Amino acid sequence: MKAIEISAYGAPDVLRLTERDDPVAGPGELLIRVAASGVNRPDVLQRMGHYPVPPGASDLPGLEVAGEVVAGDAKALADAGLQIGQHVCALVAGGGYAQLCVAPVAQCLPVPAGLDDVAAACLPETFFTVWSNVFERGRLQAGETLLVQGGTSGIGVTAIQLAKALGARVIATAGSDEKCAACVQLGADHAINYRTKDFSAEVKALTDGRGADVILDMVAGDYVAREIDCLADDGRLVIIAVQGGVKSEFNAGQVLRRRLTITGSTLRPRPVAFKGAIAAALRDKVWPLIEAGRVKPVIHSRFAAEQAVQAHELMESNQHIGKIVLTW
Repeated sequence: MKAIEISAYGAPDVLRLTERDDPVAGPGELLIRVAASGVNRPDVLQRMGHYPVPPGASDLPGLEVAGEVVAGDAKALADAGLQIGQHVCALVAGGGYAQLCVAPVAQCLPVPAGLDDVAAACLPETFFTVWSNVFERGRLQAGETLLVQGGTSGIGVTAIQLAKALGARVIATAGSDEKCAACVQLGADHAINYRTKDFSAEVKALTDGRGADVILDMVAGDYVAREIDCLADDGRLVIIAVQGGVKSEFNAGQVLRRRLTITGSTLRPRPVAFKGAIAAALRDKVWPLIEAGRVKPVIHSRFAAEQAVQAHELMESNQHIGKIVLTW
């Protein structure tokens, strides 16, 4: 099969098209003929040598794919209500940048009605992440306020739409007025340009001083102190990336007095059973929203697989709104 490998750690040009032996599905797994592969920030980190591959996972980048099931564990497929020839999307621990990809059956979902494989390849990484962190770990409820940092990222456009569809109020941050307008168009009640305004002060003003019930943070670093300042009492801060640095200083007294929760997670190293539970929840609660058109994948750019270098350059430029996809 053809695949995109990381020839050495470094800039985007270390990605190269190569040939690899076809992977073989083992117990509890299926084999997908990949039509499209999602491009995500962790792929960039892996390419730079900052995101180790979990034990047993493929060294090829790529955490989400969509395409046709061409082989697999017959019993596991039957138990999951899937079959050979069906089109699915899947969350994988690696190996997504390839024409063939093995995935645990539990981490596969049918392509939602009305979507093609390219649109479906945009779903797994962000939807698994948002559901796990915003709704399970962050416990966001209808009527509460969610602050989404980086509202036009792949994670951001998913979080905005899902939170609104499930009855929450959403405030998003973005780095330009154009991106703020895109957040509002996606359903955010308010959007804050973090380059020109203090997001913490703005959140408090927009909530009459109450603050946000849940904050989804991909920055960490010096954002944490300001996020704690604009959390509501009993608020939950969920950190899923540390683009602003791993060290933070904040007023721990506020955490005590206002019963705040600071938590976070990474998805890639979690066991199949954990990810399978998220997949089941998505199929039950979120797939109907997608099929009804209430939540939609947002694709900024599509690149042929051999243009993976350009795809990573775009990701690093932060100029995109929504997802970047490789097609095979």
